[in-house]
Amino acid sequence: MTLRKLGCHPARIHACQPLLSGMRAFMARTAPQHLGREWIDPAPRMLGNDVLGNCTAAGIGNHIRATAALGGYQIAVDTDDAVRFYARSTGYVPGNPLTDKGGVEVDVLATALRAGYALADQALYPLWGSVDTCDLNGIRNITAGLSAAYLGVRLAMADMWEDATGSLAPVWDTVTPASHGDPTPGSAGGHCLLLWDYDGTADTDPITLLTWGSLQKATWRWLRSRLMEAHGLAWRQLLPGGMLAPTGQDWDALVAANEAYLTGLP
Repeated sequence: MTLRKLGCHPARIHACQPLLSGMRAFMARTAPQHLGREWIDPAPRMLGNDVLGNCTAAGIGNHIRATAALGGYQIAVDTDDAVRFYARSTGYVPGNPLTDKGGVEVDVLATALRAGYALADQALYPLWGSVDTCDLNGIRNITAGLSAAYLGVRLAMADMWEDATGSLAPVWDTVTPASHGDPTPGSAGGHCLLLWDYDGTADTDPITLLTWGSLQKATWRWLRSRLMEAHGLAWRQLLPGGMLAPTGQDWDALVAANEAYLTGLP
């Protein structure tokens, strides 16, 4: 059995939280019908999510690594970094399991915006914004233009099924054998993961998710059934040239939305 923890609270909406709707050209364009990155290793890590409910913090750490991988290099993010950020963003006290209660994605993102994601030799500060979960075109644009989409999903017990080697099902889908357990979304709990690429846009086309230090295949219909929130993170200093990243007025709108949100934070 492979240890895998969850830890994403139900989605919340905060007043004046940054929205990607202000990036009109970026979000309205037709996203690529296929986003293949098989030749790029995003090198996701577990980052403590096998023993702690810190998926929200691990997700940001792996987003940094995925963005760097697209530029042909890598950034060291280790478990201590993720645990330290988890403590700062949720109130977890290292060594006290009673305080290991998971996190709210928008609170965790607000902490990263305000205080940065501290690594051994630097602290990185993302811009971020949210998108409606029904806007799959927008979520694909985030994935293609900002390296990966930062998602909150409601996992079913069937999604947690393991084979004899401790591996998850090769592809997460909405149709599962009865022996895999309860297929009801949310029956296992909430989880934060990243959308990395996709082979098409049809319901049964495969997508690739980054979670628990690995690449997990799923279908679009699975994601639609599980999705409870979706966000884009922009590490402007890390994004490589040549990507379908936002430019000009779209960047200005995202910066303005984040600055306004910071002004309103306690």
